[in-house]
Amino acid sequence: MFRYSLHHVKTTIKSRPLLQQNALRAVYNLNLSSNITPSQTERYLSSYNLSAFATLDPKHKTLTLDQNNQNGLYEAENLVNGKWSASKDHDVIVDPLTGEPMISIPNTSMDEISPFVTSLAQCPKTGLHNPFKNIDRYRLYGDVCFKAAAMLREPEVLDYFVRLIQRVAPKSYAQALGEVVVTRLFFENFCGDQVRFLNRSFGVTGDHDGQVSQGYRFPYGPSVIISPFNFPMEIPTLQLLGALFMGNKVLLKGDSKVSIVMDQVVRMLHACGMPMEDVDMIHCDGPVMEKILVDANPRMTQFTGSSRIAEHLALVTRGKIKIEDAGFDWKILGHKDGLLEPEANGDMTKSTNLDYVAYVCDQDAYGFSGQKCSAQSILFIHKSLQNGGTWFEDKLKTLVSRRSLKDLTITPILTVNNDTFTQHRDAILKIPGARIGWGGKLLAEIEETKNHQIPSCYGSFQPTAIFVPLKEILKEENFNLVTREIFGPFYVYTEYDDNDLEDLYECLNRMENHLTAAVVSNDVNFQREVLGNTVNGTTYAGIRGRTTGAPQNHWFGPAGDPRGAGIGSPEAIKLVWSCHREVISDEMNVNSDWTLPKAT
Repeated sequence: MFRYSLHHVKTTIKSRPLLQQNALRAVYNLNLSSNITPSQTERYLSSYNLSAFATLDPKHKTLTLDQNNQNGLYEAENLVNGKWSASKDHDVIVDPLTGEPMISIPNTSMDEISPFVTSLAQCPKTGLHNPFKNIDRYRLYGDVCFKAAAMLREPEVLDYFVRLIQRVAPKSYAQALGEVVVTRLFFENFCGDQVRFLNRSFGVTGDHDGQVSQGYRFPYGPSVIISPFNFPMEIPTLQLLGALFMGNKVLLKGDSKVSIVMDQVVRMLHACGMPMEDVDMIHCDGPVMEKILVDANPRMTQFTGSSRIAEHLALVTRGKIKIEDAGFDWKILGHKDGLLEPEANGDMTKSTNLDYVAYVCDQDAYGFSGQKCSAQSILFIHKSLQNGGTWFEDKLKTLVSRRSLKDLTITPILTVNNDTFTQHRDAILKIPGARIGWGGKLLAEIEETKNHQIPSCYGSFQPTAIFVPLKEILKEENFNLVTREIFGPFYVYTEYDDNDLEDLYECLNRMENHLTAAVVSNDVNFQREVLGNTVNGTTYAGIRGRTTGAPQNHWFGPAGDPRGAGIGSPEAIKLVWSCHREVISDEMNVNSDWTLPKAT
């Protein structure tokens, strides 16, 4: 049999992209360097190529791989029982930037759901694996994560997903790139034995020799994930892998506007060794998905999306649900003395810290045009930062002016249309003392964007902020209006001073949703006071405090609700995707002098 020489292997390594070099070096380090056959080499190389999984082209007008077909739409498919298949009807998804047809998505009907219900029913309550059965699958998913992480380090694969995200949920390249990188880092966190370590048990000695209690994390078995549009890769991927790590079988339903991204992620995972039958994927509308939940009765449903739908699904699932719903997220900027660095000598105009704080406020509010559950919804500015006027406001206004539709730092709004925006704007402006700080107009009313092609089904308006006096926010007739989440580039801001802190806490704790928050100050006493009087689940404290950011290295999720779902961290995965099972071993033989006691 023909074998590659050592020289040929080294030459091949140098001629390949970085991650393919790493793949070949891995083979070399396994002492196979002098025994690599052509088929072995190509298998390693192809596993890191787009050709291993990609079925579309995000750079093509209609996403099709056929460059000669300018009008034929790429047709997505459902996945059930390990097989991809079409539905009878399809919906055409339009390009959010142009309004032109972009992709054809299955519109699965009520009479097509039986295979999905049956597939979930075939998974036992004990899951696909647990600490007592099929334990090799813990290591299998460590291997899948290793290969997926390597795949996403390949530049062409990374760029593929960034471009695909931009097509269906237009956001700046940096915003889309951040989503893909977080997903890759998540895979890296769970390579090798880390899935096994995630399922670590614990033991406690019993009451007598031979008795010990052991706590295990057990899967729920048949499970469902319903994911949102705004992070079409990161949110569903992190929740999906968390569910699979713990031994669950998953039916995944994404928002049809963006679900093609997870179509490609699942195909990539198949190429990385994930069993075809572990995940089903459906494209359908809400009523069809609800029918599946009723008929299949999954043991766990994880939902990320609006509070209204979350509350409805809590009833449909009879409480067997974990929720990451809306967030009206607040940020408090403390007294200037807790923000200024010593080098500024009390001069706010010379403070790099304040420049940074203003920048983060702008990013928190308007990154991806505010279409994040963690976006800054209300900003409390200490009066010392206004310098007797509108000093800090003016800094924020200057930063907003840098944003543009051309570079997608202003984007289409996928769930809030222009009528909703203008009605909400006008209603708030009726509050005494309310005024527009900046923005407030539709893009069609602005000279440089008046000819945009964003379709009318989506919103298209300026990054906007409205000032409302704190005393007016607290009034019963205003509070629900001011604290209504607008899932777009819109927030309310106000001023306070040290005498207003109790009113501030009342405002924060009257809000229904407690997802993210920021206490922006290096004054430790101020931080501790605010943290001790609030409950938001993901709270940043310090000069770099922010509201957005759901990286792979810490918990992200709400607090104050037993149904709250976290994402990303080992603690979040165990909370959402497993339950506690206690097994008490009592194995010592009974002493020979034991006698039968009286009944009690």
